[in-house]
Amino acid sequence: MARVVVDVMLKPEILDPQGQAILAALPRLGVSGIAGVRQGKRFELEVDGDADADVLARIDQLAASLLANPVIEDYVVRVEPPQPAQASPTGANAVRAEPAT
Repeated sequence: MARVVVDVMLKPEILDPQGQAILAALPRLGVSGIAGVRQGKRFELEVDGDADADVLARIDQLAASLLANPVIEDYVVRVEPPQPAQASPTGANAVRAEPAT
């Protein structure tokens, strides 16, 4: 079984109000040094068998017709390498909030 990832982002010339809202909130959260934020979508598709050229072509068509709006969004289709088993169910890069004491 292979995992194919489709990353969808607004084209650079398209206004991203959600990204701007995140950028405006960062200083209030004590985060500095971030010059810009663009928000996007990530789709993970598990496919039976290998992700050969035919499978990737079908997923590319799916991305263009359903997952992205090619008028305002760019997308990239890629095969994700197999992930080693993780010790944490939330992932190695997860940020955990500690309860206030």
